[in-house]
Amino acid sequence: MSTSTPATSGQQTPKGPPYAPVTALLGLTPTVNVDVPICAVLIVFFLSGFVLNITIFRRNKARGHKFLPSVLLAGFCMARNMALVLRIVWSTRHDNASLTIAANIFAAAGVIILFIVDLVFAQRLVRSIHPTFGWGRIPSIAFKALYAYVTICLIMTITITIISFYTRNPSTLNTARIIQLFSGTSLATLAFLPIPIVIATVLIPSKSVPEPFGKGSLRTKIILVLFTSTLLAMGAGFRIGVSYTTPRLASNPAWYHHKACYYVFNYVIELIVVFTYALSRFDRRFYIPNGSSAPGHYSAGVEDEKRSSSTSNINDIDAERSPSYKESFRMENSP
Repeated sequence: MSTSTPATSGQQTPKGPPYAPVTALLGLTPTVNVDVPICAVLIVFFLSGFVLNITIFRRNKARGHKFLPSVLLAGFCMARNMALVLRIVWSTRHDNASLTIAANIFAAAGVIILFIVDLVFAQRLVRSIHPTFGWGRIPSIAFKALYAYVTICLIMTITITIISFYTRNPSTLNTARIIQLFSGTSLATLAFLPIPIVIATVLIPSKSVPEPFGKGSLRTKIILVLFTSTLLAMGAGFRIGVSYTTPRLASNPAWYHHKACYYVFNYVIELIVVFTYALSRFDRRFYIPNGSSAPGHYSAGVEDEKRSSSTSNINDIDAERSPSYKESFRMENSP
């Protein structure tokens, strides 16, 4: 997402504020013929992602298994649907600068939820493989600082987007662009950060016994986080790369501004991440006991899960072996 710049001499300055952008935006200005069908299809996929994740959460909650990342993905899907709906409306109201602002803010802000989910899973891997270090004060504070920094970057992105639409002052716009590049670079770094964290966690020998958590192999968990983080880093890297290029007029966009790049490096990548996690049952793989706060809590949760599963299996076997009510009644009344 690029900040708007003032119109050059000889060009008619749009009415405002807020002002319509005169520079090319990533994805360009949406049109009814092209963008509406694409957005409609994407809405169906994101709505499916919402239903899938909220269903998983409710079923888990019913058996006392709270997994909040499912709620985060469900919320992300709804935020993406809002962004797509705004883009559809924008395609019919090109003269409405306020609508342009809202559409760009929702498009830029939603993906931060996925960044947070990957950071959470990276932290769980660190605490699983290096329990003593991972639960230490410094790593815990560092991850909390990262979550706070994500929030700060989000606020910066929203604020600068709004300011850039409400001024034509070259100095203000230049400052807004600098801040935009800083926040965009920070978000791209945060999207990439789980990759080196997980790789370092795996390569550095552990001084304590690793603690298992959730279900499935540790290797699968590592692959999932690396795969999704790589996709998200690609998308964030593409967006900030476009922002670093020299701004071009809306009438003369570059190839990277076009709609195919916009939809692939944003929505398609995000859909792959959402369904990769949901269909791989990340609610089981990355589950940790509620209230985990120290070494030993992860493995204790796994042992509790095993005992619960064993008890459930024994009850199932007893139920299969014991005669039904009707069969007992027949046996008691048979001659």
